[in-house]
Amino acid sequence: MPLPFIKSYSLKLLSKNLSVALLAGLVLTACSPASDNDADANAAVAETPQVEAEDANAVPRETSAEQADIKAIEQPITILALGDSLTEGLGVDPNDNYPAQLEAKLKEMGYTNVEVVNSGLSGETSTGLVNRLDWVAQTKPDITILTIGANDAIRGIDVATIEKNIRTAVERLQENDSDVILGGMQIYDNLGSDYVKSFSAIYPRVAEDMGLTLIPFFLDNVGGNPELNQDDAIHPTRQGYTIIVDNNILPILKPELEKLTATTSAKPTTPAPANTPIETAQ
Repeated sequence: MPLPFIKSYSLKLLSKNLSVALLAGLVLTACSPASDNDADANAAVAETPQVEAEDANAVPRETSAEQADIKAIEQPITILALGDSLTEGLGVDPNDNYPAQLEAKLKEMGYTNVEVVNSGLSGETSTGLVNRLDWVAQTKPDITILTIGANDAIRGIDVATIEKNIRTAVERLQENDSDVILGGMQIYDNLGSDYVKSFSAIYPRVAEDMGLTLIPFFLDNVGGNPELNQDDAIHPTRQGYTIIVDNNILPILKPELEKLTATTSAKPTTPAPANTPIETAQ
């Protein structure tokens, strides 16, 4: 028989004998009455699972602490999304337009009682928007995101008329105690460079004159990108609106929301009048 096989056989036999010896020892130990020292050792072993269970329970507590970082803001807030088809969300599911995505995102951020009212109307011009302001003002918005003018430019409406209408809309909204965020617009060069420059200049000028917060270009990083627009090359897809909300709107809107909630919480509360004693008829 070759030597390696003998060596291997011997090791297996030795291992088998050791296993039998150990098994026999365990059986004898189990059948023998426990001494005091054994009982103490067994008690210590029995307590071990409880310690492990407590350590395991520590993980959910850490998770809860992380979730607590998002502070719920229960103050009711109404945001009016006012504009044309870019606001309405022409061609996408109602849950995919920018007002719907914005509301969902704000609730994830802790604004539990926020409502974003979609008041976009396809084909709307600045003149048409002014004519329906009394109706939309009934929503009593805390903040209005105003995005209008693209349809005016498509029709080649005089830039001065567009600017006048935007200023009128802002004034009426401010009179209704709404903070206005103005969405800047830009257009293609098909109407001539002079018109394009004059049109684009409306928004920063109005924002500066009227003390408004400005979104420099509402369609920034989306307009002109075929992957983020529908087949008409004008209206964003769901993914396009997600970029508009995350990159263009929220960085501008968040400071306004923080100011709004801070102002409301800082207002002194009026003490309730003392109960007036009720005279009983004699």
